[in-house]
Amino acid sequence: MPAMAYKNLSDFINVLEKENELIRIKSYVNPHLEIAEITDRISKINNGGKALLFENTGFKFPVLMNAYGSEKRMCLALGVNELNDVAKDIENLFNLISSPKENIIDKLKLLPKLSQFASWMPKVTKGKGTCQQIIMDEPDITKLPVITCWPKDGGPFVTLPVIHTKDPNNNIRNVGMYRMQIFGPALTAMHWHKHKVSAKHFNEYKKLKKRMPVAVSLGGDPVYAYAATAPLPENVDEYMLAGFLRKKKVELVKCITQPEIEVPADADFVIEGYVNPDEELIWEGPFGDHTGYYSLPDWYPKFHITAITHKKNAVYPATIVGIPPQEDAWLGKASERIFLAPMKMTMVPEIVDMEMPVEGVFHNLVIAKIKKDYAGQGQKVMNAMWGAGQMMFNKILVLTASPNLPMNREAFEDFKITEYEKLAKNIFKNLNPASDIYFSQGPMDVLDHSCSKLGFGGKMCIDGTFKHDEELDESYGFQVSGFRFQVDEIENNLKNNFAEIKHINVSLLQKEIPCIIISVEKNKKDHVKILHESIMQLKEMETIKMILYVEHTVDANDLAVALWRFCNNLDPKRDHHLVKKQSSYNHHRYIACMGFDGTIKTKQFDDFYRDWPNIIVADDATISSVDAKWNTLGLGEFIPSPSLKFKNQMYGEEAVAAVSNHFS
Repeated sequence: MPAMAYKNLSDFINVLEKENELIRIKSYVNPHLEIAEITDRISKINNGGKALLFENTGFKFPVLMNAYGSEKRMCLALGVNELNDVAKDIENLFNLISSPKENIIDKLKLLPKLSQFASWMPKVTKGKGTCQQIIMDEPDITKLPVITCWPKDGGPFVTLPVIHTKDPNNNIRNVGMYRMQIFGPALTAMHWHKHKVSAKHFNEYKKLKKRMPVAVSLGGDPVYAYAATAPLPENVDEYMLAGFLRKKKVELVKCITQPEIEVPADADFVIEGYVNPDEELIWEGPFGDHTGYYSLPDWYPKFHITAITHKKNAVYPATIVGIPPQEDAWLGKASERIFLAPMKMTMVPEIVDMEMPVEGVFHNLVIAKIKKDYAGQGQKVMNAMWGAGQMMFNKILVLTASPNLPMNREAFEDFKITEYEKLAKNIFKNLNPASDIYFSQGPMDVLDHSCSKLGFGGKMCIDGTFKHDEELDESYGFQVSGFRFQVDEIENNLKNNFAEIKHINVSLLQKEIPCIIISVEKNKKDHVKILHESIMQLKEMETIKMILYVEHTVDANDLAVALWRFCNNLDPKRDHHLVKKQSSYNHHRYIACMGFDGTIKTKQFDDFYRDWPNIIVADDATISSVDAKWNTLGLGEFIPSPSLKFKNQMYGEEAVAAVSNHFS
């Protein structure tokens, strides 16, 4: 499929329908909770299900959901056959620009590409755009079908806004995506985190004591929403990326009441307004976020709406985030593929591939495969990646290496980074838990609830690359085989000796991966640390290199869910417990096992003083309502609510109420 520019969102909808990637829902569905519940059910089937167009919402605008929710639809949005195609285009461009120019012929070859490069730059056109065909007499955002996603949300939220701001000092534009909670017809919050560029613009306006103009666009070419989420370097125009992806420049028009700001001429809606930096902040949230947990309420700037315009026959685009997998996973996958080439070309030349598993919800877990040539190269890559833009929020970095071994070492089979079993076997074969796991602290996503302090916490790198002689600690000696024959003994001894253990996952041992997952019910201070030390006194545990501990309500044998909960609840620097002991197999060597505490943290047992959020589940009334109308929706065979699986994984009074309501 050649790169293409869509005329507007309706054009994209037509393509989705032609490709059998869209379902039109004609019966009434309430934007309050019901649209989100239906979308949650569909997005978790068959690699993302279909895009959904809700045509009867009680408002005059239809709602488009799950438009980016599969690899195929993400490729359709970007106009490519495969997401890797974009990375290849970028790599070819980098190579052409950076290659030596030996003579005039070489330089002339570059001219067509530079001309093409200029054709991708956004252009401000005169007059009005189709986004301004209709101007509301009195701006009232409550006339749009803004959805409420989850029962504990603070209210309805605009979830797919493309937000435009400018640096008041140099007029450089930034385009980002930050949720917007509705507080009234002309008032929302503006949820930009302190690490984001728009927040920096806000601080500059505050210094100047000036109102900050802001404009929000919705719809238009689907590439705009992707570009707003892309991890671009500061001062790189997101609409240049959009132009590169669609191979056609983005046409912008000036806003009507905020003429300092330009927006895409083909957008479906434009919401214009301002933020007053001197005004009191507003208490925003909670919100069911992409981590699968509610992000806690906090103070954010007020956005005052001065105009709302839209095209004729506009479509309102929205998304939901929550327990993975969701639509946002595919936006993240696109960035993973697209930005691999720039990272390789500019910062980490040894990187071969990168993977962000959906269970890691973007920043929590990143796996990188490198070409390793020298001792310490893993640490070099670790530091480079943690210093690269939004990668600074990464919590767990796992490194592996391509087979580039010296001749005197045993060769090993190469593998794709997505072949998780081969990946894990290779990493654990090369891993000394005592010397190959590195801990640090730094900036974290403010949505990370595991940090003891907001936006600041621990991170770690697991260096699973093969080791050069200089990197080996000869005082350790690990069994590299035999543990598969002790699986039953390990499981039985753990169950019989420790009452607090509720579930044990030994499936990885059966694949010769020396790692187990344990669900534990904590009832005392430092419980996981004490338990880990006790477990490692069992002789058969000497072959285990790592134990992951999760909450007792989590089924450790549901690997995807257990990893999702574990990654969210872990601060690696704070929550690791290493046991080192003399090996009974070789008295001249030590063995070591790293335990990681991925359980809920409390003041009582963990000296944790922040509020701990609950996971996101639909309420029983919404589940029942959608169940009752399912046969009228045209969605095929009945799909039960994904929330039912997680009702017992909540905690506190809310968990008791949810479970009792469900079974009453």
